[in-house]
Amino acid sequence: MRSRRKLRFRLIVSFALFGFGLSALFAFAALNIRSRVEDQLVNSSLMDDAKWANQQTQAGQPVSSRLLTGSVLSDRTLYKAPLTWQGLQTGVHDINEADKDGQMHHYKLAVYRENGVISFIKYDVSREELGKRQLLLSVIGAVIIFGLMSLVLGLWLSRKVLKPVTQLAQRLREFRKTGKAEPLAPHFADDEVGELALALDEYSNRLTAMVERDREFNSDVSHELRTPLAVIASTTELLQGSPDLTDKLRERLKRIERASRQATELIEALLLLSRAERRGPTRGETTDVARVASDVIESQRPQMRDKPLGIELVVGSPLSINAPASVLSVALTNLIGNAIKYTLEGLVTIRVEKDRIEIIDTGPGIKPEDAERLFQRGVRGEGAGGSGAGLGLAIVRRLCELYNWDVSMKPRADVNGAVATITFG
Repeated sequence: MRSRRKLRFRLIVSFALFGFGLSALFAFAALNIRSRVEDQLVNSSLMDDAKWANQQTQAGQPVSSRLLTGSVLSDRTLYKAPLTWQGLQTGVHDINEADKDGQMHHYKLAVYRENGVISFIKYDVSREELGKRQLLLSVIGAVIIFGLMSLVLGLWLSRKVLKPVTQLAQRLREFRKTGKAEPLAPHFADDEVGELALALDEYSNRLTAMVERDREFNSDVSHELRTPLAVIASTTELLQGSPDLTDKLRERLKRIERASRQATELIEALLLLSRAERRGPTRGETTDVARVASDVIESQRPQMRDKPLGIELVVGSPLSINAPASVLSVALTNLIGNAIKYTLEGLVTIRVEKDRIEIIDTGPGIKPEDAERLFQRGVRGEGAGGSGAGLGLAIVRRLCELYNWDVSMKPRADVNGAVATITFG
């Protein structure tokens, strides 16, 4: 999972960890080297001093140590040495012993044996260990100080380095609030951030031009289509007033009138989508859901043809919504039309409840895993015939999102078929 931390926070933490780690590594290396070198020097000096004392004794000269006091014995007088020393061979030994009070003492003992003469040089390392502890505390303090300095430096550098990026993000947030994009590149230097700002400007210009073309196209199409649709609607209305019309012709004129009205409603709904604005509620337009559903059912009856299929409207509770009738009509036309298309026989029921409308069919149904996928553009249900493009349900989903409605599809639990539901928020 990707980190959601801010870039500045990650930069500060990285810089602080790097400074702390580097200081700790340097301190560890210094302590380790110091301990090794010191131990080697002490051991070498003790061994040289023990050898020198041994040689002085063999030469019959007064015995003295150039470093510390020691003792020189022979094989016959070795018993005078402490018991722990008597079995030691030539070399430097680390010895821990308890004194009379029970306190432990650590010291180094250099032993040199030659020609029956044994010299001992004792070196107390307690002061050396105290110095090591003091040095260790000093190094730990230095590491902490350097770590804090790295943190402070990281704070300052992050603010300095990320200042252009922060300014760019701030301008983008302001553009998002105001909805008006202004050129970004003139406010930044000719560096990486400036190149990013220039790329955003170019991308914004392309998007703006694309939106403008789409808006102009929708406006032009709606204007050009409304005129012939108005002519069709007025002509059919005049023809229906003729007294010499047969019932068959009158029914066909009603079908033409309904198709013209549906086309007008579809144009209005598509314009709402292209502008992404909720014009209906701002005008206080109220729509009776049952009435719109009844009109859609009548307009879809010709699609039933000669199929053994029935369709009914059940109003369980009166329901009115704050939205244009054209939007609801387009949504119900797609859902009811799909139910009629996929149901070969049986019954399509449109049920109006207090906060929703359900379209229930007895068709082949859908798979539960395909319920959401059907609302994607270009996706058609299994067994779909005809030359549809799979855009109907995608348009329904976008209209519902525009008005905060929830649309869903699911298979029926008891028998074959599907249930499409619009829940009005």
